[in-house]
Amino acid sequence: MIKVLIADDQELIRESLKIVLQTKENIEVTDAVENGQEVIKSIRKNPPDVILMDIRMPKMDGVQCTKIIKENNPGIKIIILTTFDDDEYVYNALKFGASGYILKGISMDELVKSIATVYSGKAMINPDIATKVVELFSKMAQADFSIQVDDKAIDDLTRTEIKIIEQVEYGNSNKEISERLNLSEGTVRNYLSTILNKLGLRDRTQLAIWAVQTGVSKKKRDMTND
Repeated sequence: MIKVLIADDQELIRESLKIVLQTKENIEVTDAVENGQEVIKSIRKNPPDVILMDIRMPKMDGVQCTKIIKENNPGIKIIILTTFDDDEYVYNALKFGASGYILKGISMDELVKSIATVYSGKAMINPDIATKVVELFSKMAQADFSIQVDDKAIDDLTRTEIKIIEQVEYGNSNKEISERLNLSEGTVRNYLSTILNKLGLRDRTQLAIWAVQTGVSKKKRDMTND
């Protein structure tokens, strides 16, 4: 059962989503609220697995709320649900850790599939804005978004740590990494903590961006094969 929290300032949309999702066998709607502040309160009472988050809400918008939630409850998946195809919102929502970004015009079947997709640890980007997301992440690779890591720290990375960084770069969840590398999820978490400490990075999002920017996993792998 996937526990879903709905956040949208439009009552009609909020209640419509609640009614339809409650009819799905594998989904339980924990709450339906109208702004980011209410999302935070609701999470404290009954943490969901996935949040459907409207981007433009009063008091606290979806971007601010995403940042706060991912800092304090990183395990909660967030799908940004919006009618606005806006560069800044797309970039910031994903930067702060949203797992998906879809437009409100999608069908209910597509929405249910999106919820299942992010719940499984994968990302979900609506095809209508996929090109824009690619362009935004391309910009992140430019100097203005460069993340600096000490060369000695890179040299200290072990072969297994490089493999894990490569999996994070691919966007894989801890569970997927554990399956691919034949490690327990607890071991993967420990490795990630060690990697972040070694490199002086804040979280796996920074790690993924740095890995994409530098191509470090491929470079290290090529060196090993020489």
